[in-house]
Amino acid sequence: MKKILSVNAGSSSLKFQLFKMPNEKVIAKGLIERIGLSHSIISIAYHADGEEKNFKQTKDIANHEEAVDLLFKLFYILSIVNDSSEIKGVGHRVASGGELFPDSVVITEDVIDQIDSLGYLAPLHNPAQAKVIRSFKDVLPATLMVAVFDTSFHATLPSENYLYSIPYEYYEKYGVRKYGFHGTSHSYVAKRAAELLNRPIEDLKIVTCHLGNGASVAAVEGGRSVDTSMGFTPLAGLTMGTRSGDVDPSILPFLMEKLGLDEVDDMIAILNNKSGLLGLSGISSDMRDIETAAVSGNVRAKLALEIFVNRVQKYIGSYMAEMNGADAVVFTAGIGENSSSIRQAIVSGLSWFGMEIDEQRNDTRKEAIISKKGAKVAVLNVPTNEEIEIARQVERLGEGVKISN
Repeated sequence: MKKILSVNAGSSSLKFQLFKMPNEKVIAKGLIERIGLSHSIISIAYHADGEEKNFKQTKDIANHEEAVDLLFKLFYILSIVNDSSEIKGVGHRVASGGELFPDSVVITEDVIDQIDSLGYLAPLHNPAQAKVIRSFKDVLPATLMVAVFDTSFHATLPSENYLYSIPYEYYEKYGVRKYGFHGTSHSYVAKRAAELLNRPIEDLKIVTCHLGNGASVAAVEGGRSVDTSMGFTPLAGLTMGTRSGDVDPSILPFLMEKLGLDEVDDMIAILNNKSGLLGLSGISSDMRDIETAAVSGNVRAKLALEIFVNRVQKYIGSYMAEMNGADAVVFTAGIGENSSSIRQAIVSGLSWFGMEIDEQRNDTRKEAIISKKGAKVAVLNVPTNEEIEIARQVERLGEGVKISN
């Protein structure tokens, strides 16, 4: 048995799971949130002395470097590990690998520099993730580290799906194309859905819906991603928490003139941070708040909800057309896993395709087939587990460098 740590760093958070591999037993898992803000929150669930325990603390954490140092101090204090050498591998989720990284890769200094250089494709994520990787290398300098890219699963997209209808030389010179994101999640839930359906994934056409504050849909045929809703950056596609999703690009110069903006970055910031559910509702970027307000009669919240559902339906329908059918539709991530009403609303508008929700089965936040028996297209709720997918990648690549037990 060996211990492998999976790390999922966001712009202001650090999520982790520590596994015993290869049996994939969770030793500890937790989250450090509000990094860089006052009253940062540290939560860890772990096993010690034969029982499950929980640790929670609130304190100011200035940056990710402090977060990593604190995490290892708590590992020792809570006896989760007694020595850093017990951790044989660390896997890092990285938002974008561009075309440089079509697969997970063992991390070197050059790889870290390349991850940082791809920040223009994921400005909220790649730079922060590069810093986190460096912090972990400072603490564990001799430990195998692997980068697992959200974009890698979408490296199988055919050219007709990843190219934009702009001069081809822009792709050749500047790499302007669709890259897609959330690939680690789409990959995990597609494989898990095939297991729940007791069918080989190679025989299946699956539409996976990662619906959270960031949201995307993917068409997965034979286990390979063939299309996805996010694009050159995570801004494209669905209506999201604060991101606009697809808009007519001519809106940008029009609004810049009306708003008196001189820098296109200011307009992009509006589309990234002030749009989506937040911009439509004027209330919140959190779907729970939107649903509550809509039930209470708030017209704009109801509109935001309807637009969110509408955009997901459009992508599911287009991907079913693209694959010439589908065997299953899978919901995952914060909204997809937890909101039975959103799942019901989405599927109810797709009944023509042979989808029908079983209300009793749908009343869950757990892993389940939630469609009616005999439905032409199965509908599933599959909580994502990006961390175990990351750990599997570390173990796979570690075989070539012999991770010791």
